[in-house]
Amino acid sequence: MRSAQRKAESQTKNEIRKAQRQTERDLTAAVNKWERDTNRKLRTARPKATYTVSEERYLAPVQEEAERQAQSHPERRDVFLCHAWDDREGAAQELHDLLESFAVEVWFSEKDIPLGTSLIRAIDKGLKMSRIGIVLVTPAMLRSLAAEGVADKELSALLATDRVIPVTHGTTFDDLRDESPLLASRSGLSTQDSSLEAVAVKIADTVRPEAA
Repeated sequence: MRSAQRKAESQTKNEIRKAQRQTERDLTAAVNKWERDTNRKLRTARPKATYTVSEERYLAPVQEEAERQAQSHPERRDVFLCHAWDDREGAAQELHDLLESFAVEVWFSEKDIPLGTSLIRAIDKGLKMSRIGIVLVTPAMLRSLAAEGVADKELSALLATDRVIPVTHGTTFDDLRDESPLLASRSGLSTQDSSLEAVAVKIADTVRPEAA
């Protein structure tokens, strides 16, 4: 009799412990889901942007092309970030981080080219696997274009398409015109009268309007 009672009590305790563990797992899963959902909402939340007439005119066809690219090439990233080597830990990194905080998928050489990989070949693949090209035009970029470095080769590939958004930062389109009249003729965006964050919002609105 006592043996049967002890067995029943042991089974009851085991069932209680199982139920407690399952409850803990369910609670942990619910908390993790809430955190993921909250982080996703925070990540995709972006401020409202104010556009000039020229910006609206320039970005409208780029947005249409981005939408076509998303439908025909869903495997591609939203943007390829073309930047000068000297900006990789400065303005380029900042723009990359801002874009990703607004749910934009960015091809960025600093994270997407493994050590030992051919730089030019990796960039070529990055260009192929991106829908829109962002050219971050800084004083360092202007020097790189003048020297016909890697950034110049990236730019040449991007200019062969109609999927380019030039962004001047710390310089002007007049300065850019001296090095690349073709790129400067595309208007684009500038931080001259706004912040890099405001520019990132406009890019995000263009390539990922559904996440706004």
